Amino acid sequence: MYKVNDYVVYKKDVCKVKEIRENKLNGSSYYVLVPVFDESLIIDVPVDNKMGYLRDLLSKKQADNLIDNIVNIEPLENIDSKYIENTYKELFHNGTHEDLIKIIKTTYLRNEDRLKNKKKISEKDSDYFNQAEKYLYNELSIVYNMSFEEIKEYIIHKVEEKDS
Repeated sequence: MYKVNDYVVYKKDVCKVKEIRENKLNGSSYYVLVPVFDESLIIDVPVDNKMGYLRDLLSKKQADNLIDNIVNIEPLENIDSKYIENTYKELFHNGTHEDLIKIIKTTYLRNEDRLKNKKKISEKDSDYFNQAEKYLYNELSIVYNMSFEEIKEYIIHKVEEKDS
């Protein structure tokens, strides 16, 4: 059971447990969550988490392992442009950090290729890139106690270090 001020991930958003309340009608308890990067929203989630939308943040060790492994996570290849959005949606639905990295790598490389060929970048790819970065870096920024931009730079540096 989480405590007040714990950080958790609800679906893909990093939240802070603001309080734990009891539903007087049925006696069940629920968490009152506030997304860290959108404090205007309040989310009520049953403590029993039967839907499975609530999970712990990565531990520092898990985050270190994930970042160390980024260079080994392959981008998607040979996917017809007509089906790429379905593939992105499926990866988001899976909800793993590795799948978010696949999206980031794939969309980045696809847009880089388009720029090299003097084409306009894909809005869809850019949207998925930004969304995947948001979910991944928001969680890692809390784990490492850094800002979004600091964690992004930290990861880029670590990946470049591994790549060389």
